[in-house]
Amino acid sequence: MIKKYLITFFLIMLFSVQSNAAGTSDGSSSSKVKSNYDKAVTLIKSAKKYEKKGKTEKAIKRYEKAQKLLIVSNKKKPLQADTLNYLGFTTRKLGDYENGEKYYLLGLEIEPKHIGINEYLGELYVATNRIDLAKERLKILENCKCEEYNELKEIIAGTKKSKY
Repeated sequence: MIKKYLITFFLIMLFSVQSNAAGTSDGSSSSKVKSNYDKAVTLIKSAKKYEKKGKTEKAIKRYEKAQKLLIVSNKKKPLQADTLNYLGFTTRKLGDYENGEKYYLLGLEIEPKHIGINEYLGELYVATNRIDLAKERLKILENCKCEEYNELKEIIAGTKKSKY
């Protein structure tokens, strides 16, 4: 009788160990791989922090890496407004306003009221001295009840420098 219980106990233990091992190696959420887009967003957040601290070179390296990941992401899943937003953002941060603007405008074709694109495009317009176009972006944001509206408004007024 005890022998039967011991065998049952060991079989239960054996199966529970095997099922736990299978759960960690099958790609479950504990080992989920981040997408290129998610990796890029992480790099952008890091770059923004370096930029705030005045560590421009470290920020630029992260923007460059993020941009490469976003280009790959855009090839795999083309025409995603969020991807185009960050492609515009990284391109602008790397000093290429012309192509940054193209990404933003393409994103707006997909999602005309995209909050991030409208704010960042407005910032690009301020940086390139096209205040009237920046005000058009602000007008689109005025009813969003979002911080992006206030930030762009302050940047246009010249009371705040673009932090991004």
